[in-house]
Amino acid sequence: MSACPLCHHASTATYAQDRLRAYFQCPKCQLIFADPAAKLTPEQELAVYQQHENNPEDQGYRRFLNRLAAPLAERLASPPLSGLDFGSGPGPTLSVMLSEIGYNVAIYDPYFANEPAVLAQRYDFVTCTEAIEHFNTPAKEWGQLVSMVKPGGWLGIMTKLATSADEFARWHYKNDPTHVSFFSRETFRFLAQRDELEVEFVGNDVILLRKTQ
Repeated sequence: MSACPLCHHASTATYAQDRLRAYFQCPKCQLIFADPAAKLTPEQELAVYQQHENNPEDQGYRRFLNRLAAPLAERLASPPLSGLDFGSGPGPTLSVMLSEIGYNVAIYDPYFANEPAVLAQRYDFVTCTEAIEHFNTPAKEWGQLVSMVKPGGWLGIMTKLATSADEFARWHYKNDPTHVSFFSRETFRFLAQRDELEVEFVGNDVILLRKTQ
């Protein structure tokens, strides 16, 4: 298989196969990724995303996002601070929740809020909830996320973490055809060490990274 799409390590190995596609793993950063040949077209991706019913009025969805919002807010200085929610989706909600606390939060989404100007700014915090697993070119998007965080700022990620090959074979998370990049604790530890970040794992699917430089 070709080079890792996250760390560009020269070789990767077959990790799993299901009825839809093959999966590969990088021995260096441990990223698991779906066969690029099986990826959806942008039109097919958009059709899936348009089925999502994210809504700021949905209290269950707010409770879900609060698993990231609450620990992030505990670590941030008092408002006002500026932030960006990257991959905000068709019904931006986390940005609304953080704005209610007093933070100034911009949004970006390649399909629903495609305003490239916000990507040229730097922020006290950047959030990316249930989006990093959709990255077809994770080296590019990860670099973008890190570059937008000011020194001393925070990057908050929410994604389900891969554990073992046996669990992966039964994992519902891989069955979404728009999920193409699967991170583990080892992957985030690799990225944290490489990019001079401090990493904290909050529960099973929330990762907080502080930019030290």
